Amino acid sequence: MMLLPTHHFRDIERKPEYLQPEKCVPPHHPGPVGTMWFIRDGCGIACAIVTWFLVLYAEFVVLFVMLIPSRDYVYSIINGIVFNLLAFLALASHCRAMLTDPGAVPKGNATKEFIESLQLKPGQVVYKCPKCCSIKPDRAHHCSVCKRCIRKMDHHCPWVNNCVGENNQKYFVLFTMYIALISLHALIMVGFHFLHCFEEDWTNLLQASGLTREGTAEAQLSLHEKKQPPKVSSTECSSFSPPTTVILLILLCFEGLLFLIFTSVMFGTQVHSICTDETGIERLKRKHQPREHRGSWKSVKETFGGDFSLNWFNPFSGPCDPEPLSDRDWVRQAASLSETDNTETAEEQSEERKDEDSVEVTDE
Repeated sequence: MMLLPTHHFRDIERKPEYLQPEKCVPPHHPGPVGTMWFIRDGCGIACAIVTWFLVLYAEFVVLFVMLIPSRDYVYSIINGIVFNLLAFLALASHCRAMLTDPGAVPKGNATKEFIESLQLKPGQVVYKCPKCCSIKPDRAHHCSVCKRCIRKMDHHCPWVNNCVGENNQKYFVLFTMYIALISLHALIMVGFHFLHCFEEDWTNLLQASGLTREGTAEAQLSLHEKKQPPKVSSTECSSFSPPTTVILLILLCFEGLLFLIFTSVMFGTQVHSICTDETGIERLKRKHQPREHRGSWKSVKETFGGDFSLNWFNPFSGPCDPEPLSDRDWVRQAASLSETDNTETAEEQSEERKDEDSVEVTDE
């Protein structure tokens, strides 16, 4: 049994007794399926509230500034249905990503009894997380915000106030996709709004109000002679004043462009991670642990819930149920971890032969 060089800088414990089980709280019995998961993090909660506020702001501008005042009812109905449907799916995906257990490892299971129940053989090693006192299965990482080890943890996203892991990656991908789509849709509608409304309706509105240079004298004379209020064009494009409408649309453009770029990049990154079966943390650390690499299509189907169907785009349909962790999932082969390590000295090999009958538990 050989060890990676990084193992020499870790606290390697040779017996289960050194786990100090009195410091580990036994894991609670798992709750029923579908139990709500919520992280009490102030920054994450604030970011989640801001996310909802920005979506609702876009909803307000699209409906009350662009669609409802429009006299083209077909245009308003079609775009209103499409935008509201995408916004609903985006917020539903956000809720599912935020309130779904991302794949937390049972907390406090690094006890003497649990280690002994694994019946480790020579050459086998288990990794203990000293922060949450848990035995870490392969590809699990500790999140300092969630204070748990998460299976297939990609990253912790404050915008959903949760980790993106094995159980909620689908919802996060859908969230980024729908936010990108409503951002693009809003930008297109703002463009059409400026093209079709600014020159005709707003110019007429300004002239009727006596705010243009050319129309000021004429409007004042008309008011003086006829003593009647100016008539506003019946086809005006907004129920707000032109300056207010322009400000609201500019803010919507800035928001839409920013989130379109951000969520498109995140969507592409997540799809790439799923297709390559490599999480963001593994990609950054280049920590290629020996495991069975699944095909790209198989990984995609497991993440989105089976063969391709409309359920892939449904935030209320979950991914494939992961198989419950068995005893072998907690154990790793130390020898296979270092097949590429050719720098081990003869003294280290001798020491490993001497201790090959010992149980190894490593802090990670």
